[in-house]
Amino acid sequence: MPTEQNNFNNLVTKIETTHQTLQAQAIKSVSSTLTIRNWLIGYYIVEYEQNGEDRAKYGAKVIENLVKRLKHIRGMSKSNLKLFRQFYFIYPQINEIASKQFRLTNQKSLTLSDQFRMPTDKLINSFSFSHFIELLKLDDSTKRLFYEVEGVKGNWSVRELRRQINSATYERIGLSKSKKELITSIQTGSEKLLPQQIIKDPYILEFTGLEVKTKYSENDLEEALLNHLQDFLLELGNGFCFEARQKRISIENEHDRVDLLFYHRILKCHVLIDLKIREFSYADVGQMNFYLNYFKNEISEPNDNPPIGLILCANKNSTKVEYATAGLDSQLFVSKYQINLPSVEEIKEFIEDEMESLNE
Repeated sequence: MPTEQNNFNNLVTKIETTHQTLQAQAIKSVSSTLTIRNWLIGYYIVEYEQNGEDRAKYGAKVIENLVKRLKHIRGMSKSNLKLFRQFYFIYPQINEIASKQFRLTNQKSLTLSDQFRMPTDKLINSFSFSHFIELLKLDDSTKRLFYEVEGVKGNWSVRELRRQINSATYERIGLSKSKKELITSIQTGSEKLLPQQIIKDPYILEFTGLEVKTKYSENDLEEALLNHLQDFLLELGNGFCFEARQKRISIENEHDRVDLLFYHRILKCHVLIDLKIREFSYADVGQMNFYLNYFKNEISEPNDNPPIGLILCANKNSTKVEYATAGLDSQLFVSKYQINLPSVEEIKEFIEDEMESLNE
């Protein structure tokens, strides 16, 4: 009987090990494919900028024009396309892998410093594109190489790589008399990269078409308020057209979300709504202005008016509504949106009523 039990336990172990091993391989395969895709996009942009026969027509605005034409592909924002181009310039050695599948011409020649580098296959197999974004922020090629080597050796997660860069590990190692002891102690205490962490990477989810489910809060009260608020604004009939919930904004590996996004057909602008189930903080205005500037530069069409932000802060003790209007330099437009958007009192009354009913 014990032998039969042991045999069955071995069977379970083999199935689990096989699943975990092949799952990790599949995830890493998707990750490396995304990395190569982004490098190739950078290569194609640079090749066009240098050799495109009709570049006089699209010229300096090639990125802006690409954003318009590639709207059907998720993740093709202006900031991402610029990032892909930078990725190509900083990591020309990825040509070794990309050229095996794609016929590439006019390749950037490798310099001596390029040749003193981590093996390309180790980089691709060890790092996700989110890792590369952190490395692209480093201007010093020697420093970048240090974090590549240690990141690969330690199998660092993106968070761990960012933490080591922000804690000046490169500089501390350089100043230390016991360099090997210090790096050993760092590697021993480092957070290791797990397959589960890779698959949650927003860039991989975007690439594979999977839904990014991460939210600011899983609070049931917030979810209920957003549901009712969405219906409330649509029922006003003043031109609100619903676009998205938890709209993701990604810049250099940092991801934020706008709770509700509408387009207002009368005002011809986006309306961004952020809900906080707590007291109002003036930091909320700074965050909203960041969202507004992003939308103005990355999302809005040339004929759109500047986006408008609405900050709603609610708890059991107080309600505050704040319209963020930074950058709206046209007084005519300010007056127009004050007429077409719900008044502060309307929104306050709505939130207070909802809070009462949801907390009953």
